[in-house]
Amino acid sequence: MKRLLSLIVLIQLILPTIVNAQNGVISGQVKSASDGESLSSVSVVIKNSNQGTYTDPKGKFKLNLSASSKFPITLIFSSTGFEFKEVAVSSAGELATVSLNSKSTLGEEVVISATKTPTRILESPVSIERINSTAIKNSSTVDYFDMVNSLKGINLTTSSLTFKTVTSRGFGGSGNTRFTQLVDGMDNQAPGLNFSIGSIIGLSELDVDNMELLQGASSALYGPGGMNGTLLINSKDPFKHQGLSFQTRAGVMNVDGKYREPSAYNNWDLRYAKKLSERFAFKITAGMVQGKDWYANDQRNVNRSGANLGKIINGTRETDPNYDGMNVYGDETSVDINQVLNGIGQQAPFLAPYIAGLTTSPNLVSRTGYTEKEVIDPVTKNLKFGFSLNYKLTHSIEAILSGHNGSGNTVYTGNDRYSLVGFNMGQYKLELKHKNWMLRGYTSQENSGQSYNVTIASRVFNELWKPSPQWYTEYGLTYLNSLLSGKSANEAHTISRSIADIGRPEAGSAAFNTAYNSLKSVAISKGGAALIDKTNLYVLDGQYNLSSLTGKFAEILVGGNFRRFVLNSKGTLFADSANKIPVNEYGAYIQASKALFEEKLKFTFSGRYDKNSNFKGRFTPRATALVKLAKDNHLRFSYQQAYRFPSVQQQWINLSVGGATLIGGIPQMTNYYKFNTNQVYSLTELGQGRITPQTFNDFKPESVTSLEVGYKGLVANSKLLIDVYAYKATYQDFITRVLVAQSTTANPSPLDILSSSTRRIVSVPTNSPTLVKSSGWGLGLEYRLGRGFYTTANVSSDLLADVPVGYITYFNSPKYRTNFSFGNNGMGKSKKIGFNIAYRWQSDFYYESELANGNVPAFHNLDAQVSYKLPKIRSGIRIGATNLLNQYYINGLANPSIGGIYYVAIGYNIY
Repeated sequence: MKRLLSLIVLIQLILPTIVNAQNGVISGQVKSASDGESLSSVSVVIKNSNQGTYTDPKGKFKLNLSASSKFPITLIFSSTGFEFKEVAVSSAGELATVSLNSKSTLGEEVVISATKTPTRILESPVSIERINSTAIKNSSTVDYFDMVNSLKGINLTTSSLTFKTVTSRGFGGSGNTRFTQLVDGMDNQAPGLNFSIGSIIGLSELDVDNMELLQGASSALYGPGGMNGTLLINSKDPFKHQGLSFQTRAGVMNVDGKYREPSAYNNWDLRYAKKLSERFAFKITAGMVQGKDWYANDQRNVNRSGANLGKIINGTRETDPNYDGMNVYGDETSVDINQVLNGIGQQAPFLAPYIAGLTTSPNLVSRTGYTEKEVIDPVTKNLKFGFSLNYKLTHSIEAILSGHNGSGNTVYTGNDRYSLVGFNMGQYKLELKHKNWMLRGYTSQENSGQSYNVTIASRVFNELWKPSPQWYTEYGLTYLNSLLSGKSANEAHTISRSIADIGRPEAGSAAFNTAYNSLKSVAISKGGAALIDKTNLYVLDGQYNLSSLTGKFAEILVGGNFRRFVLNSKGTLFADSANKIPVNEYGAYIQASKALFEEKLKFTFSGRYDKNSNFKGRFTPRATALVKLAKDNHLRFSYQQAYRFPSVQQQWINLSVGGATLIGGIPQMTNYYKFNTNQVYSLTELGQGRITPQTFNDFKPESVTSLEVGYKGLVANSKLLIDVYAYKATYQDFITRVLVAQSTTANPSPLDILSSSTRRIVSVPTNSPTLVKSSGWGLGLEYRLGRGFYTTANVSSDLLADVPVGYITYFNSPKYRTNFSFGNNGMGKSKKIGFNIAYRWQSDFYYESELANGNVPAFHNLDAQVSYKLPKIRSGIRIGATNLLNQYYINGLANPSIGGIYYVAIGYNIY
């Protein structure tokens, strides 16, 4: 931080020597015509030039004129939510106060993501949603990222208070490799995980200018990965948004004590930006969230053997000796005690006939596990820091050096539950930006800190305090003696567990903490549970808008990028025990747009080619047509293809989890597991009594072809905005995982897979042999009621079809979901009072993951807030709640039950 401040001071000192000659200064102040309040961040631009500035937090501006400026000149004043105004100026000096009239912004917002060029949202050729800074500061949510959950067609999966995953059009879950998230143009994925981790890494809330969400396929412009959507989060320009602003939320959660004792919730954000000259500006941001995490306490029984691996079944620890609780850890270890009983029969032949009657079918028994509350520290926290140094080399070229760093503790649900402790990721960017071109280079640096696999830690801990051979021997002997003494089988199992568990450390005891904590610092590859991941990503992006040269023919945009992943998990996640593994990707794209018939019809064509070092190159096209039906009413059609290369985990993972070993699907991995000499067999077929070899074709990238039709328009005197879409998507070479059984004996035989003691279960990524189809629709309404009141409503649906038997798609989407909101951002004569009420409901759905498969119940949720502005001190206070009714719900299996948070927020310079 000291170096950064020193750099800022140095630049400020040398700026006077490099600023161009000036031809006078124009200054003034801008206010709202309706209430006389000063307006900040108003754009003040000289007409027909690149010269301009912005008003400061007090509404004042100062514009230094270049030597080429000649009077008279015209200044254009513009700001979101106000009518633009032109003011003629005949000489330098201070102007009279400029007043701007407010206007409705319904349908007027400009988006970039749809075509990578500025476009009115009404004229976007594809489905797009936008959340602006006004909506963010008036939201009832406690995290701006949660707001995407109110958009039509969007699912949010919550693994932790601070770990949330977004998706559109299905295929959601905790961590989504089919969805791309960009922060100021940087891919926000954690390089070793291959998906974004919500808002843990990135912008603090006060620095978010807007969010744009493209639904469905978007690879043609944004590269591999955006098969089910792309979210762009854009920060505030320090030239435009200046001054000090902060916000603090203090609240309470777990209020009813159902899962945890009532606990505090704290959330604060800080932003400071300063324009030191017309050329140089900087900003510094920080944020912190802390609370006691939601509790994952689903203790339903999960099957960990046979073809129904991961399915929820009947049984509890008291009724099922092989019980494996979904959020109970360490009970994944399972052994057939017939091995122990048969050994006793060999040592005591007189018991052999009796034992033979007991072992006619498997007698699977699991170790005793620990609940999540016993093995995960509930304190979750997230610290974020950011900076940006912006220097205008000329009036039209800007250099930006920026960075974001996020760290903290959270929990992630994947193939197991992971406690991410001290997790840290930084993103650092150097960018040159012109209105017609851009060149940026950035890196993402990931460090897993003291993170560990909770499942593995608990299993290894059980082996530490009493190895399984000893535990199962004690269990088997006690079980046999109990039966011989006349006990029932259920009673015998209960007694046997109590005897085998003698010496089991109690959670929270000194012995438990010492032993369990020791495992967190030992790598998985060395017999511990520590997840060591320092995977990095390096990216170079470029783009050029050729429209100034080709505009008479068409508007043409070209671009390209290079990405390099460097896998570095020390063998704890990837097969990289010996060396780091590099994975390279590069790509290029072109887009051409042409308006016809007096801009009543506009065509856009895009194409992109990408290559991955482990896969053949792929080309993806996109074609759209926008038809103007009337003023502010448009019909849109699109044909899009998208694809993704298998993630680096799907290529190189090598991880043993609760019921299986996860491996990558590239030849290097299948050869390592000797699939060519030690045949693997279909677990699905085995469950049906057949031993059938499983064969694999070449592992390929996945692609989707999407057809969409939509309409967006203003009706009812421009008070009602209607947005409706329908789509159909067809997935080819759909990437999923299949479960296979493989012999673990020295001389493999097909019969080995019949016994859990002579086989292992391997989960292998592969391509679906048939097409997988999904379809859906959505309807959104936004209505301005007058006097500042507004209401929004949306409903959407997604469906899946043609899934091959035995394949897991992870579609994870409710058939129906709805959102409704009602509010006012400033009502009454003084417009100081605001409020917002938001309601959400979704239907139940079947959830699939590598940890568990089962039903997620339907739920509804109500958020609300009321605010009061204090304009004299440029502050405001807000009282609100998320999940106001405190009706606990889950949106994914093995994830926590989400309750209410009740808070008071105080903000300065944010309204």
